[in-house]
Amino acid sequence: MATSPKSTQSVKNSSANSARIWLYSLLLTFQYGLQPLISRWFVRREVIVTTSVFTCEVAKVVFAVFFMAKEGTLKKLSQQWTLVDSLIASGLPAAIYALQNSLLQISYKNLDSLTFSMLNQTKLFFTAFFMYIILRQKQSIQQIGALLLLIIAAILLSIGEGSSKGSSGGEPDQTFFYGIIPVLVASVLSGLASSLCQWASQIKKHSPYLMTVEMSVVGCLCLLASTFKSPDGEAIRKHGFFYGWTPLTAIPVISNALGGILVGLVTSYAGGVRKGFVIVSALLVTALLQFIFEGKPPSLYCLVALPLVICSISIYQKYPFRVKKKEA
Repeated sequence: MATSPKSTQSVKNSSANSARIWLYSLLLTFQYGLQPLISRWFVRREVIVTTSVFTCEVAKVVFAVFFMAKEGTLKKLSQQWTLVDSLIASGLPAAIYALQNSLLQISYKNLDSLTFSMLNQTKLFFTAFFMYIILRQKQSIQQIGALLLLIIAAILLSIGEGSSKGSSGGEPDQTFFYGIIPVLVASVLSGLASSLCQWASQIKKHSPYLMTVEMSVVGCLCLLASTFKSPDGEAIRKHGFFYGWTPLTAIPVISNALGGILVGLVTSYAGGVRKGFVIVSALLVTALLQFIFEGKPPSLYCLVALPLVICSISIYQKYPFRVKKKEA
């Protein structure tokens, strides 16, 4: 029996889509795992946090517009775009993500890379929490158990980091208040923003590139407004926008910008399950790269917490909540 042209084309499209998903997932895994290291390597302490975050948002816009133009959707999306829809879909999440990124930049400089990566995974718990509050999405018993494992891992990491010096050689109090606390608050904000984005997507479908542009523009405006009163704003006016920058500072900024675009693509094409695998794989990439380039083996607390994080994320992704069918 001959295969129809339509069936053959469907198989080709499915194969191409699968290859695209694998490419985006692998790139995001490597970016997630490498980002904490290159941020500490190439971003000097003198760099004003707001300047790196603002530059990253601008880079996201440039990359997103380029990719939209390349795939031929820029003109169509620009004609359909309205300010009201943009503010509803992207305004508040963008402001939240901008604050989250600033907190992450602070945490990068004061935490061990692997510890940062694992604590950063608590955003799954907060995402689940806000999904229930905003979208009324319930969790299965297995998922609740997985979230408890994640909390235990976070506590272990907090104890470990609070009782010893951080990777940057700072005091325990500095590590706790400028490393652990910022990344945990950033995780809360990430969960809230992620839930708001999903709520917005159910009202109106958005291109991942368009969402990136909208959120980055709003984020830039919020950052500019904050400079009028913030210490970073005073530092910029006193020392200049690129104070403390070197040519190498652009490496983590561009990497972070491309990572933001990849997050949208992975979520759009593969969904949350594949993104969960990406997160787990990124933990292993961070640990491997830290050992290879810095010669520093993970601490005992990290070794205990790492399997807890991996198990919790895997269980959470594998056992979603299912509505029981009523018997007739």
